[in-house]
Parts: sequence; structure tokens; C-alpha cells
Amino acid sequence: MRNKFLLLIVLLFMFALAPAAFGQSPRPPDPATLRDPDLERDSLHNLEVARNYFKLKKAYVAALKRCEEIIAGNPNFAKIEEVLLMAGQSSLWLSQNKGKQKPEQYVSFDGGEKKTLTSQQFREMGVDYLNKLIKDYPDSPFAKEAREELRLLEAPKQQ
Repeated sequence: MRNKFLLLIVLLFMFALAPAAFGQSPRPPDPATLRDPDLERDSLHNLEVARNYFKLKKAYVAALKRCEEIIAGNPNFAKIEEVLLMAGQSSLWLSQNKGKQKPEQYVSFDGGEKKTLTSQQFREMGVDYLNKLIKDYPDSPFAKEAREELRLLEAPKQQ
């Protein structure tokens, strides 16, 4: 009888302490990981459209514009690594006149003035996107692909 009573007291003591020990999180969540569901949904839609332009249509100007929209509007997007890779590759391939769209179709506005980018500017922009991916997400599988893309870019210079 005494053992049962002791066991009952120990169990009650454990149940009394359990909520205090496990009910509270030690610190609040990191604001960088909090994501707005509507913004995530919109960014995911833009990514799907960009993939379509990039992979199926070889429309690198359109893919780059969608990626830039995601990067500017939702830098904490769950799939930002893929977006950075696609933006980098689109920029590099536009610098090489690849794809079905002419690089001149990429238009940006500087004040009230329309301007297009040169091949060198596309190249620099692509390298910047890929380096950002590698620096910010070094363990990502997309970073491995970015390193390979940069290696291929440097290969002709070494020959």
C-alpha cells in the first residue's frame, strides 16, 4: 500500500511539473523564418511561371523578370535558392544570346529613362546572383549547380 501511495505522489509530481517544463518555448521564433502565407503562395505561383518560361519556352527574359519579382518582394521565400539559381542562369544565358527572347527585351527604368543591358552587364548580374546563392546557402543542392555554372564560365578564360 505504501509503495502505491509513493508511486501516486511521484506521478502527480511529474504531471504537475511537465506543463511548466515543456509548455513554454525557450525563445520566440526567428522573424526571418516567419512567412506570410499569401506572399508565399504568390511567390510560389511566380516560381512555377518562371520555371515554365525557363525550362519549356527558353524565355529567359520573362523568367528573369519573374525571379526578380520574387527576390524583391519576398527575400525570405522558402524556395529562394532555386529562384537565385534561375535568375543567375537566365542572366548568364542572356549574355550569351541563348534562348528564344532577345536580350534587348529586358528593359529597366532608370528614373524616367528606359535602358537595356549589355552582354557584360547581364554576365555580371548573373555572377552576382550565383555568388549570392553560394554565399547565403552554401549547403544547398542549388549552390552546387551554381558553383558548376561559375566554373564553366571561368573555363574559357583559362584556356
